[in-house]
Amino acid sequence: MNKQQLAAKIWESANQMRSKIEANEYKDYILGFIFYKYLSDKEIQFAKKEGWSNKEIESLSEDDADTVIYFKENRGYFIAYNNLFSTWVESGKDFDVSNVRDALSAFSRLISANHKKLFDGVFDTLQTGLSKLGDSAASQTKAISLLIHLIKDIPMNGKQDYDVLGFVYEYLIGMFAANAGKKAGEFYTPHEVSLLMSEIVAHHLKDKKEIQIYDPTSGSGSLLINIGSSVAKHMDDKNNIIYYAQELKKNTYNLTRMNLVMRGILPNNILTRCADTLEDDWPYFDENDPVGSYNPLYVDAVVSNPPYSQKWDSDNKETDPRYARFGLAPKTKADYAFLLHDLYHIKPDGIMTIVLPHGVLFRGGEEGAIRKNLIEQNHIDAVIGLPANIFFGTGIPTIILVLKQKRKNTDVLIVDASKNFIKVGKNNKLRASDIKRIADTVTHRETSPKYSNVVSRDKIRENEYNLNIPRYVDSSDNKESWDIYASMFGTIPKTELNELEPYWQAFPALRDALFNETSSDYVALKADEVKTTIKQHSDVKTFIESYEASFGTFNKFLSNKLLTPLLNKEESGNISKQEAVLSNEIFSRLKTISLCDKYEAYQLLNDSWINIAVDLEIIQTEGYAATKQVDPNMVLKKVKGKEQEVQEGWMGHIMPFELVQKTYLKDELQNLQKKENRLAEISAEYETILDSLLEEEKEADTIKESGDDFINAAVIKEAKQLKADIKQNSAYTDDSYEAKILKVDKLIAEEKKLKKDVKAATEKLHLQTKDTIENLSNEQVQELLQLKWINPLVSALNKMPETIINNLSSKVESLAKKYATTYADVAKDIQDTEKALSGLIDELTANEFDRQGLDEFQSFLKGV
Repeated sequence: MNKQQLAAKIWESANQMRSKIEANEYKDYILGFIFYKYLSDKEIQFAKKEGWSNKEIESLSEDDADTVIYFKENRGYFIAYNNLFSTWVESGKDFDVSNVRDALSAFSRLISANHKKLFDGVFDTLQTGLSKLGDSAASQTKAISLLIHLIKDIPMNGKQDYDVLGFVYEYLIGMFAANAGKKAGEFYTPHEVSLLMSEIVAHHLKDKKEIQIYDPTSGSGSLLINIGSSVAKHMDDKNNIIYYAQELKKNTYNLTRMNLVMRGILPNNILTRCADTLEDDWPYFDENDPVGSYNPLYVDAVVSNPPYSQKWDSDNKETDPRYARFGLAPKTKADYAFLLHDLYHIKPDGIMTIVLPHGVLFRGGEEGAIRKNLIEQNHIDAVIGLPANIFFGTGIPTIILVLKQKRKNTDVLIVDASKNFIKVGKNNKLRASDIKRIADTVTHRETSPKYSNVVSRDKIRENEYNLNIPRYVDSSDNKESWDIYASMFGTIPKTELNELEPYWQAFPALRDALFNETSSDYVALKADEVKTTIKQHSDVKTFIESYEASFGTFNKFLSNKLLTPLLNKEESGNISKQEAVLSNEIFSRLKTISLCDKYEAYQLLNDSWINIAVDLEIIQTEGYAATKQVDPNMVLKKVKGKEQEVQEGWMGHIMPFELVQKTYLKDELQNLQKKENRLAEISAEYETILDSLLEEEKEADTIKESGDDFINAAVIKEAKQLKADIKQNSAYTDDSYEAKILKVDKLIAEEKKLKKDVKAATEKLHLQTKDTIENLSNEQVQELLQLKWINPLVSALNKMPETIINNLSSKVESLAKKYATTYADVAKDIQDTEKALSGLIDELTANEFDRQGLDEFQSFLKGV
């Protein structure tokens, strides 16, 4: 089971187990237990690394003062053997909720002084919430027992990118957020938004050897962690990143600490506070040594997603150094208070990104004054408009603001990314290509029609410091217009044809092959078959040949980058860096190819990479032998009225059974498919026969439906009697009731035998596939990975030219169809219809008054 499958399984079970408990509450319990398991497992790993035997580990006790001190000095905490997570699991029926209460109480006592800030009170939310898991100690024990057995299989020793624990934790937070409604905003920034902010920050910091990052409204800590992960791609040692986090709500603050610790970040690199960011700024000193440790907090990057437009107390803040230079945000909306706080804490060469409601771009009053000061003092670097409904619990439009302390340029990049997303359930979601496009646009400060614009400060001054995105970027769709001349005479206006200019530039002679010029402003379609003309044109063929030449060796390139290192047992390195290498290669090959959107190609890569990365992570962690491994296929089934996991055959750890069968067991697979096809034919045959029976024959109660079985035992009984009659020289015509019953009887017998054969062949093929995977040669593994990883990606990329050509064909056909019917044609159709209707009226019979009415209607139709 890979990490995606494990996370999905845990979520599905946890969501059922929480019953009536709110998702926002239940997350604190399950995530708290996951963290306790992590600390328990890490203590055992440390003990074994230090040479402790299992028997010695079982002797771990709070009574052994020297051992307690030793573990506290090295791990920051101590957990006695009786309180270990694994001990709870092994306790079976002897486990009790009191074991958890005692363990959590002991943990709070046994934290080292140096780790007090990191661990103190981290389980408070879990400890106080245990009573909500049941009405009695017995029901609480049952609920907790189910929960700990649910998470017991999460591995806690992630290597390289295969951070199963971190993935599961992040996955659960995301799923709980999706089910928490408006409360989701308190602890979660959507992963895609987090990634976008991370890419922007990481690029700015890529040349630094040591980095400090800070999130003043940290929530679950996911945003801060994603920033760290993106920055780490550009560094030799990820331990050179210091994490600062501040969060107001205690339960959410605990999530931040848990999340940071479980990502393997060194304890000394984690500095957290539970405090009100606006009221209680980060202290400039350690409380134990206020004079010697005095040091204002200035970091390389600040990232935040603060609560939107909340009230705050601005009294007596005029001299606060965070706000003194720019002004105070209004009491009813703290958006700019959070922004100014973030800006204050970045170094002169630092960067900050913040998510805010789009109202901060144009609201007046105190906010307008602050915005003017920020622009005049040259701090705002970029404005990114996000799609609406992208955050859980709120549908309001949001933006990302990028600010810096010192900038050489004075312009502001405005990006309207509000149209680029996919819909997932009730929410909108940024795709990988959307994130890449935005990040590249910000990094390279690109102006792109209907998407982005680098705006001068003078232009912003002209707009009175209003940064509302539509003032600078018009991303609206072109309104459809109708040309009067073209509508009258059936021609096509050149102005509308010119909207396809990128195609005409790519295919210089194609336009003349499709259209005749009727005047200086209009053309007429001359090609009878638009698609055929386009596809057979020499310019289009040259375009396809050029694309194929550019990507002709891409298959080999992928093989060398992904497969060869595995076969040679070479270290393949950071997986996320590998994707960047492949995307750069695709972009490079597309440089000379017109019309191809490199971000569409990037999306194709990412769609494939999601699956490739999973396999690479497993191979990196478990070794090449994992490619030849099969696992029990566990499914949930009801056993004696209770759902239990039972084995139902096998599944490839990496290699899909279906792929192996298609590649190495073709004959067996085809034989099985023939039998399955024949089964379908039999079913269709006797359904047809039974449908042909007369109603009175059907009413004889010899036939009835029962699931997939259409034949009653009475039919078989009657067939036996008919066979006996035949032996006594009775004869039946082919279309007689008796002949049909005999035919169905024969089909039933064939079906019964065939079902047995199919079942036996399926089981045999299944075991053959298992055996084939377990005995694959390295060359066969390479071939299967080629088929699984590389061929689908190459195939998808090779379809890009065809998609472009089809789009052009569709646009030309639509344009031609738009003006194919002239006004004269429409008028004639109306006239013909009126004439026909008038003729029908003449044939009607009516009384005197109705006839007068019909005559009047006819006069309207005739235009009298």
